[in-house]
Amino acid sequence: MALVSYYQLQDFHVPLWVIIMCATAMACGTAAGGWRIIKTLGMKLVQLRPIHGFAAETAAATVIEVASRIGLPLSTTHVISSTIMGVGASKRLSAVRWGIGGNIVLAWILTLPACLLLAWIICTILHLILGSGRVSNFQVNCRLPILL
Repeated sequence: MALVSYYQLQDFHVPLWVIIMCATAMACGTAAGGWRIIKTLGMKLVQLRPIHGFAAETAAATVIEVASRIGLPLSTTHVISSTIMGVGASKRLSAVRWGIGGNIVLAWILTLPACLLLAWIICTILHLILGSGRVSNFQVNCRLPILL
């Protein structure tokens, strides 16, 4: 959406440089923290064997496919984490380390306000550097919204 508004494109298409930058960012993120996430989900949260991983991936793919077909937005990370917990709970409820699951959910909840605060800080710094209150063609409004 930002590309369409900023570049004032008549039709929506994703430029090649955006595809390359997104792929690079995803690759770097996976390389930097991917193994830690896999280790947490597959070894610490629930002890998974290949058949359990297959069941979790199949369930996640089904949920994502159905949600996509009916137009529901969802997070693939939330879906796969939930299906892994479900597979573990299907063995027995005590197979899931619920404390680690709680920490994961808490991290999901804290992500939105943390991103809000980080965006506000970056916006304020840009406003101070540029001084005019404008970043390119967009009016900058750096007021921190009241959430409560």
